[in-house]
Amino acid sequence: MALIEKSTLHFLKNLKNNNQREWFLDHKKEYDHAKENFILFVDDLIKKISAFDPSIAHHEAKKCVFRINRDIRFSKDKSPYKTNFGAHITSALSKSDIHSKAGYYIHLEPGKSFLAGGAYLPATPWLKAIRQEIDYNTKKFKQIIENKNFKTYFGAIQGEKLVKAPKEYPKDHPEIELLKHKSFLAMHNIKDAEVLDKQFIQHSTKVFKALFPLDAFLNEAQQNISE
Repeated sequence: MALIEKSTLHFLKNLKNNNQREWFLDHKKEYDHAKENFILFVDDLIKKISAFDPSIAHHEAKKCVFRINRDIRFSKDKSPYKTNFGAHITSALSKSDIHSKAGYYIHLEPGKSFLAGGAYLPATPWLKAIRQEIDYNTKKFKQIIENKNFKTYFGAIQGEKLVKAPKEYPKDHPEIELLKHKSFLAMHNIKDAEVLDKQFIQHSTKVFKALFPLDAFLNEAQQNISE
């Protein structure tokens, strides 16, 4: 059973305080060990998620884990490295297509770790399809987001929203607040002690199992685009 090691969080904390290329190169062995620890955890997590969502079973962690290097070309912050490990597990066949599907995201960062999923700023065709699916199948969608387990782990749907109603829907639509969403996200914050707990893999699996119906709903909406 994979565990997140204390040294992994320790490395990320030190990286935040020493976010420079020279320091990183001097501590490359520590980075390699921390990254491998995270990859082993994600590989184990993929196996457990695939028990209830076989659409992601083809993936291996190395293709889901994001690079530690930051893209600083258009950023005022020139820090060269991210101070977290992140992995996004979806049914997409390639990493470049990873945001085209709702899936499971794990973010490991001292004091800021979380588990999440859903659709982050989906492309216009997918966003319109999600809104249409909510409009057509309001009861089903509300059953998902009002489910006891979903509310226990995630509370309510999060994400950016329009100020006004989408042009396709009247402003007095009974579900207008849901239809205003530009992102449909579910987030579950994790304390460092929980990350390091030996039951973290089981806890993550339970959280993502509660997320699965939302992901399935969002992905079904996308599938309807081409039908």
